[in-house]
Amino acid sequence: MGGVIESEEPLLTVRSVHRSFQTAGRKIHVLKGIDMTLEPNRLFMLRGRSGSGKTTLLNLIGGLDQPDEGEIFFRGKPFHRLKDDQRTEVRRKDIGFIFQTYALMPLLSAWENVELSLRMSGAPKSQWKDRIKYCLELVGLSKRMNHRPFEMSGGEQQRVAIAKAIAHRPSLILADEPTAELDSQMGAQVMSVFRTIIDLENITICMTTHDPTILEVADHVFEMVDGKFIQPE
Repeated sequence: MGGVIESEEPLLTVRSVHRSFQTAGRKIHVLKGIDMTLEPNRLFMLRGRSGSGKTTLLNLIGGLDQPDEGEIFFRGKPFHRLKDDQRTEVRRKDIGFIFQTYALMPLLSAWENVELSLRMSGAPKSQWKDRIKYCLELVGLSKRMNHRPFEMSGGEQQRVAIAKAIAHRPSLILADEPTAELDSQMGAQVMSVFRTIIDLENITICMTTHDPTILEVADHVFEMVDGKFIQPE
């Protein structure tokens, strides 16, 4: 799927990462030595069954959690060594999140939901109007800007969530099962939007999925089984 340019610096590198959780008096080893590299401007998928460790890894990549062992470098910075407030600042400026349940504010319009993202990132107010309009047009919602989530289909709500995630110009978007709640046609539309924003916004997307029908859209698929990557058959 597209050769990697030799001089290209990785956006994110994960080295020998382990993560365990204590539950009901016993230790559950969820990630067992993960190594991965995310290059810029690509679409990566983490594929595996529920419980394989996909979401745990996504949380580590996004700085929402920290590894027990191993290293995570984001844009050359040792993400695993940063303090909570430093990781929060990186997320606010450089990472966007998309969730299975859309995570929109129900009483706000599509426009206002995207505006909220810019407000939280600290983007200059003078840039908000043009950026919001551009992002909503990019995801195909130019005629739905003033609608609230309950007035939209699931696919439209997910596209608002995408516009919200890209508004502050992150270099990495993390998406947890973004097509799980959608039918196959709407899921395909969302994946088409992903490819468009990678090309136009110079964004890398890393998403989890267990939907085999969308894998062909990815530049690379990481197969996860029981906390490890395996080579796809």
